[in-house]
Order: sequence, then structure tokens, then C-alpha cells
Amino acid sequence: MNESAQLFEADIAAPTHGASRGVRPTSARLTVEEALARTRLMPYWLDNLAEPPAEPALAGDTHADLLIVGGGFTGLWAAVQAKEQMPELDVVLIEAGRVAHGASGRAGGIISTSVMHGLPNAVRVFPNDIAELEAFGQRNLDGFEETLERYGIDADIEWNGEMTVAVDPDHIGHLRADHDLHKSYGHDVVLLDAAATREQLDSPLFAGALWSRNRSGIVHPAKLAWGLKRAALQLGVRLYEHSPLTNVTDEGATVLVKTPAGSVRAPRVVFGSGTAKVGIPDINRRVLQVRDHVLATEPLTDEQLARIGWKQRQGIYDTRTQLNYFRLTKRNNIIFGGLVSYHFDGDPNPPHDQKRDTYYRLAEAFYKTFPQLSDVRFSHAWGGPIDYCSRGSVFAKRYLGDKAVFVAGYTGFGVAASRFGAFMGLNILFDRESPERALDIANQSPTYIPPEPVRWLAAKVTFHAFDGADAEGGWKRAWIKGIKAMGFPM
Repeated sequence: MNESAQLFEADIAAPTHGASRGVRPTSARLTVEEALARTRLMPYWLDNLAEPPAEPALAGDTHADLLIVGGGFTGLWAAVQAKEQMPELDVVLIEAGRVAHGASGRAGGIISTSVMHGLPNAVRVFPNDIAELEAFGQRNLDGFEETLERYGIDADIEWNGEMTVAVDPDHIGHLRADHDLHKSYGHDVVLLDAAATREQLDSPLFAGALWSRNRSGIVHPAKLAWGLKRAALQLGVRLYEHSPLTNVTDEGATVLVKTPAGSVRAPRVVFGSGTAKVGIPDINRRVLQVRDHVLATEPLTDEQLARIGWKQRQGIYDTRTQLNYFRLTKRNNIIFGGLVSYHFDGDPNPPHDQKRDTYYRLAEAFYKTFPQLSDVRFSHAWGGPIDYCSRGSVFAKRYLGDKAVFVAGYTGFGVAASRFGAFMGLNILFDRESPERALDIANQSPTYIPPEPVRWLAAKVTFHAFDGADAEGGWKRAWIKGIKAMGFPM
């Protein structure tokens, strides 16, 4: 038995769920309502004086060699890589609002080598290509890091690893299987028993953990997007903000994209537009927008942080069906996310997200996870879109007579994988030979997701099943198993 397994076996039978070494009564214990009373209903990442000024909106008609629609991670990575690889190209990027104000500025900011929704999902979807996908993931993260260094992008990046924590002893078998899988592909992973887990991050819920100790970490997503924007401008990309796409026309040799005050005509287009509707119905049959919800605490004092430990500052996922994830910021705010929902027809701005009581259950989950922080308030709360697809990984699909490619479907793992998605999309669009084009990830598309109102009804039942499935089982567990059997990532 290896050292990590010995650590794990020592405490598997008796996780301490009743008390945690850092739990202590406090006279400052807050109710959820009190903790959220002063909370700003906006993304923590965007409440930042470092945000650069917006670029002017597109006005008038112009031509380009390459048009990129969308100023999130996919579009920005496509712009930067296109100019690095083909500096002679005239590249135009249009963004409907402001760079980083869509999904990219609302993410949790945990990064890893996976270009899929984690290694177990890659095995499920692309069992014949795992070794190659793992190699692409490693190279992608190398390129990610090199780009930040090359352009001096300060995105508060920390390479501290990531940890999946079991919140129930019954989940330990899954962690052990994931440990063996990651080990078989060369990952530096270790299994921790309950005591060793709580030495890393103290919670009475934790029964064990899988810690991936390198090639992953945390990043400030908005500062990353702003840095990529600056790099794109430096490379000569013409970038227009507040320029939403209003119409797309296939003109044969070119594509004409109109905005409220102008237009761009180009022979090639990258749609990095996520779940936004761009006038190509097939796109929205393959992706849907689910909404994640996120809290940011006020910055923890040194004494508050000491109550929970977290000296290695890993990014964390737990093993709930309706999972929570959490990480620290540079200022020691805790970012705590989860509570996924769906709104009819993928509403991009549901009123639900601007109501404080939307975040009550997430705040309750925070205090259940860290009861020793019951005196900590929340500074920010927000909802953010996730481009969900049936295979749980990025795909790149041609449209408009092969003059356009749509890149999306990250299903919550796009902060680093978006660089690979943009790379793959450019290779397909320009018909360049590249090793990933021989793999299924570049040649297969996700299956259709049913249209409304079936989509809405299925999503409502599924997310209701998520809530309580771990404790209640029954029809909820059976429903989730059925959805997974259909090929959808859970």
C-alpha cells in the first residue's frame, strides 16, 4: 500500500462530522439575512479599479481577414493566438457589452490541465484519446502560463493545486477511483484521510480528499481577461466594445455581421459567443445556459483565516451532487459558488439574480461548511452563465459554408480550457494540420438538447433532483442516473 493510501485508510471509518478543531462559539454569529444585508449584487471580480476603459463601439462599415464575435476568454484567446500565428491578418473583435462582463468575469477562477470537464469525464466521452488529451492539457497550461509572462499579465495567479473533498464517507470510493485514474496518467495526486484533509482546510463535513498538487491553481478571471484584451490590442487587433451582433448574412465568399452602428465583412469568423443567440439555430440546439451562483466573503482577518487553515490555498470542489466550489482571493476573500439553476429560454439576465434571497441557501451552505466563520459577512453575490453541452467539453463546429466556426461548451471548465478551444477552432477554421484534429474532440459534436418547453421542464426536474439527492436518494437518484446514462455530464 502506498503512502497516500495509508494516510487515507487510517481515518476512513470515522470521519469527525460533529465538531471541527476550529469551531468555536461566537457572540458575533450572524443570521443569513444579516450576512447578506450589505452585500453588493455584482461580481466581486468586476468591482475593481484596475478595469481598463472600454474601447469605442464599432461605427461604420469595415472589412477584416478574421472577425471574432465575443470578448470573453474564447474570443480573446482566439484574437491573441491568431495574431501570434499569423501576424499579417487584419483581426477585428466585437463584444456586445464590455470585456469580462459576461461569463468570463463571473467564473470561480480555478484552473487545471483538463481540456474537458475533468479526467473522469474525458474517459467517459473520449476513451480512445485520453493520453493525447492529457498531453494537450499539459501543453495548453504551459502556453497559458507563457502568455501571461510574455505580456506581463498580472492576474493574481497561484499554482497551489486543487482538491476534491468528500462530504460523505460514501463518496470516498469515488475519490479512490479518481486517484488511481489520475496516477495512471502521471498526475501528482495524493489521497487524504479526514484528519489530513482538515489539516489542509478545516471543515466538520470533510471525510477525505483528493489533492492534485501541481499544474493547477487559481486566477483572478477578470484581470486575466483584461490582460488578454491589452495583449490583443498590443498585437494590432481592432477591438470594439458595446457592439452587439444584430444580424449575420452568408454572402458566399464572405460573412456580413451587422451591429447597431456598423458592420464587418470577413471571409472567416470565430464565434466565441457562448450561449448568446447569433442567428444560427443549430448552435442553440447544442448548448444551453445554466446559471451558477457565487458569494464572496469580506476579506478574512489573519485570525479568521487561522480558524480554517488553508495554508496551501488550493482551489476546492466538493462531492455533493449539487456541488460547491471555493477558493481564496489575493485579499483572502473566500469565493464560494454553487446552486445551479435554469431559466426559461436561457434568460441571460434573470431578475432572480438580483434578489438577495436567491443567495440564502448558498450562504447557509457556506456556514454549514465553515461554522467557525459564522461571524463573516458577504461582500458580493452574483449569478453567472455556464455554456453547458451534452459531452461536458469544448467543441468547435463549422457553420456558414465552413467560413465560420463556433467554439463553446466548456460546462464550467473554461478558464484555462478556452485557450485550447480557441486554438482548435482556429486550426479548423483555417484548415491547418494539427494533431488534435485527428481526435474525436475535434470531429464530433455534442448531441442536441431538447427545445423549449421540454428543456425548461427537464432542467427544473433535474435541478430539483440535485437538491437532496445525496441524502434522500429515491426517485432523485434514479433521475440523475438516467440523465447520466443518456450521456449528459452530471
